[in-house]
Amino acid sequence: MKLAVVRERAPGETRVAATPETVKKFIALGASVAVEPGAGAAASIADADYAAAGAELAASAVAGANIILGVQGPDPAALAAAAPGAWVVAGLDPFGQGPGGGRARVDAYAAAGLEALAMEFMPRITRAQSMDILSSQSNLAGYKAVIEASNLYGRAFPMMMTAAGTISAAKAFIMGVGVAGLQAIATARRLGAQVSATDVRSATREQIISLGAKPIFVETVAGIEGEGAGGYATEMSEEYQKAQAELVSSHIAKQDIVITTALIPGRAAPRLISDAQIASMKPGSVIFDLAVAQGGNVEGSVPDQVVERHGVKILGYSNTPAKLPADASALFARNLYNFLAAFWDKEQGKPVLDEEIGGAIRLTQGGKVVNPRLLG
Repeated sequence: MKLAVVRERAPGETRVAATPETVKKFIALGASVAVEPGAGAAASIADADYAAAGAELAASAVAGANIILGVQGPDPAALAAAAPGAWVVAGLDPFGQGPGGGRARVDAYAAAGLEALAMEFMPRITRAQSMDILSSQSNLAGYKAVIEASNLYGRAFPMMMTAAGTISAAKAFIMGVGVAGLQAIATARRLGAQVSATDVRSATREQIISLGAKPIFVETVAGIEGEGAGGYATEMSEEYQKAQAELVSSHIAKQDIVITTALIPGRAAPRLISDAQIASMKPGSVIFDLAVAQGGNVEGSVPDQVVERHGVKILGYSNTPAKLPADASALFARNLYNFLAAFWDKEQGKPVLDEEIGGAIRLTQGGKVVNPRLLG
């Protein structure tokens, strides 16, 4: 069983799908591992480190490979030398919401006879938590969003008492309390800000309070009781959206930092902040739009650019986890190892998937697109 680790070629992608740590673990399972030279360079992993872990360094790493590991889906044309029916295990972006994704690439994997496994389709169930790339990468993204916002803000986050007078604590508002939002709350709190947060899911109220932040919720219109489908929020009614806009408008004008994190799988990001709401904020305030690559939660946000509107700075990265390449790679690589190791059959010397997880993440098989989410 040969595993190949490819060098990422998408613009701005600094992560790698395996580290020397996971290479050793794969070899311990009985696999051989080939790594494309330079695959870990942007994540501060030298080729020599992979070699020391037991990997073969080869420009044609995918030749004869049974499993190809990637962060983003590799170009199907570059996988022609892989073994027949080889698995492609990566973040494949089948809905085309990011660089290097889209249905056309999925169709190309099918035409090439490859079995494409989209790690972002991992079901949110207890036994799959350690395999969930969205959770691990979103955690880092929530942290990085606050750090980047603090750099742009140009003022201190905590209250500071000095002989010359007192500096008031920054007020931070987190919109969307998934994994990224929870980490953003925790990070802003650690930096000393006064933090508030909102979500459409009622279950997040207790989570917000547990982190020491103030929950801001629409009380007049029912949101989602408990969790949304698969742990994600869903699109809300027009009545709720109107009530939420009114609530946000009254709250956002008092904030110094706003972090937006709202995403709906397979859909464009919901618009949370309008130009009129931006205009109500104090000059010098900062908004970080974590959903900018999926259309943006904030009117006027542009991927990878600082946009200034009404004296408010707006920033969002198309690939926020890639701004922390070493840590993001370490977590991503462990997710992939945990996934494959959980299904590794020692007698067959390869992973054998079950239907609960395999059926959820498998996009292509036998020359066809087979995932129900892509066939509906």
